[in-house]
Parts: sequence; C-alpha cells; structure tokens
Amino acid sequence: MLIKNTTHSILYFLKCMRMDIIFIVVYAVIMGTVDHNTFLKNIAIPLPVTTITGTVVALLLAFRTAQSYDRWWEARKVWGEIVNDSRTITRQFKQFLPAADASAELALFAERQIIWCHALSETLRLQPFSAKVQLYLDSNAIQSNNVPAGLLDRHSEQLAAVSQKFALNDNKQVQIDTTLARLNDAMGKCERIKNTVFPKSYSLLIHFLIYCLASILPFGLDDTFPLLEIFLTMIIPLMLIAVEQTAIIMQNPFENQPTDIPMTRLSDVIEMNINEIVSGKKIVAVSGNESYYIN
Repeated sequence: MLIKNTTHSILYFLKCMRMDIIFIVVYAVIMGTVDHNTFLKNIAIPLPVTTITGTVVALLLAFRTAQSYDRWWEARKVWGEIVNDSRTITRQFKQFLPAADASAELALFAERQIIWCHALSETLRLQPFSAKVQLYLDSNAIQSNNVPAGLLDRHSEQLAAVSQKFALNDNKQVQIDTTLARLNDAMGKCERIKNTVFPKSYSLLIHFLIYCLASILPFGLDDTFPLLEIFLTMIIPLMLIAVEQTAIIMQNPFENQPTDIPMTRLSDVIEMNINEIVSGKKIVAVSGNESYYIN
C-alpha cells in the first residue's frame, strides 16, 4: 500500500534501521574518543584498504538494489495487467451476451471479479478477508484453500453455462477464456513473487561487510579533526545501511508495508471501473460496499 504520507514513510524507514543507527552512532562516538586518547591512536589502516572494502560493498549493494527493484516493478506490472484484464473481461462479457437477457449473468460475473481482486490482494498480504469478501464467500458457499483460484473456477463454470444457454459463438467464448487465462497467469506470478524468498545469505554478507567497513573506518581516517572523524564514521556506514534497507523493503512487495504495491487502491479502481461498465453510469467513488453514481 503505497502511501503519500511522507512523515509516516520516513518514520517507518527509520524504525527498520533503528538498531543499526544506535549501534553505529555509539561505536563512532566511542572509537572517535578512544582513538585519540589511547594506544589505538598509533594504529593506522592504509586508506586503499578502506577504499577497496567500500567499493566491494557499493558493488554488492548496487546489484542487490537492482534485483529488489526488479521484483517490486514486476509485481507492479502484474497488477497493471490485472487492472486491464478485469476491465477487458467485464466488457467482453457485456458485449458478447444478449443485452436483454444477460443482465443478471453480467451482474453476477462482475461482482465475482470485484471480489476476486480484493481477495487476491488480501491473500497475498496474509490478511483476514474483509467483511465484503467474507460475506460474498459465505453467501456463495465458496470454500477453498486458494480462494482466488476458487473464484476463477466459478468464472469458468459460469462461462460454460452461459455459452450453452445463449449459444455463444465459439470465437467469443475463446476470447473470454483467453482473458480469464491471463488473470490466472497474473495470480500465479503474484504467488511466485510472494513465495520466492530472497537469499538470506546474500543479505548477511552485505550487512557483515558494511560492519567490517564501519569497524576499520576510524583507523583509516585522518586524526586531525576528531569531530569530523566521528561524523564520517557514522554517516558513511549509515548511508550504506540505508541503501541496503531500501532494497530489503522493496524485495517484498506484498507484505502490507508502506512501500507495498497499492493493491487495495487498485482493487477499488477496478471495482469502480467494472461498476461503470455494468451500469453505464459514471461513478464518483467507491466506499465500503456501496458505489455512488451520477447520471
């Protein structure tokens, strides 16, 4: 759920980094003080060592960030496909069936597609179903280990029934079924992203190297300006950890975090668009279980 509240996003980001911030700040202050008053002041690590370590960390972080963003962007593209295909399949169902006789069938199909979008988003986030989704499932006796897949099965059953009832042209039936297959593929892509865990060893390696850099940094900096040394010992590792944390947050786009794919908002948009297609009226907004129309 991408949010526009910048303050909330910053606070969430800092909360994820709070232990690293505390540890590095304390370490920088202690080492910056001790380094000038004990035998440690005689220890000097050549600057190229620090530079090489920093370069290795930067390269690993660049690769990690790129991979995490790819996962996030793929998830966003998949939900863009879901938006488009939800509109398409509703429009196909409306146009391919006889307008005078199929209004009830269209209403059932449209409602189920709306519920599918909301159920998929809530399933991916491992949330309990909302009241609207649960009411629909209970009233239609839908019980499944994979509720979104069960709803698509109901789509297929209804498509087969209306094809026989209204003698639907084979070509039209294939077009609707193709769109339905794309929705199923999109659901599978979301499940793959959700269930594919980013290698933990890779994160541990980067984190370990950042702390190695933070440990040797005070001994590779000039001791002439103690306050500057303390500041650099804090700011450089924290910048690297901030980049790493950004990658960690982006790698899981379905975890109900402020940086998630805005699935709830997209589902509301789909609901509004589908209701407009079915009713032929402009909808001002969707609120709860109600849609507000204007003629």
